[in-house]
Amino acid sequence: MTIALRRAIGVCAITLAAPFAASAQESTNRVNSMTDWNVFVDANPKECWGVSKPIESINTKDGAPVSVRRGDILLFVTYRPGAAPQVSFTGGYPFASGSTVSVAVGGTTFELFSDVEWAWSGSAEDDAALIRALRGGADAVISARSGRGTQTSDKFSLRGFSAAMDDAAARCK
Repeated sequence: MTIALRRAIGVCAITLAAPFAASAQESTNRVNSMTDWNVFVDANPKECWGVSKPIESINTKDGAPVSVRRGDILLFVTYRPGAAPQVSFTGGYPFASGSTVSVAVGGTTFELFSDVEWAWSGSAEDDAALIRALRGGADAVISARSGRGTQTSDKFSLRGFSAAMDDAAARCK
């Protein structure tokens, strides 16, 4: 993950925590909002990304619902000039060591590899397939396991996803 993206995560989290209209003043690099997705641009290095927060989160342990405290939960697609887009997810907690994160869109499930609090696809081809599915889906459910054994399920709306990705891609040609 680049320094610019790390810096932007804090801005995104603040922006996404409040209603979109009220939060526009809190971010200097959010350039657009499309339904449930926001588009951000950073100039140095040039990066553009679409990001959303979940519309629903369910946390369970041993099959029973539990109350947990999590950090920012965000799904990203990042664009850089001359590079393939990259899907990433942060669940707001350290993932179980060696675990994978699953993304279910429609009837298809994709696996992301995890590293501490982040998860990514394994290749540009995997990212492309996942992005195609996200463009065609109504929602995505991301399931993962924390280092403490909590199973999490985060549902993301895909309303506005395609428009946000088109905008982010065009800004980072």
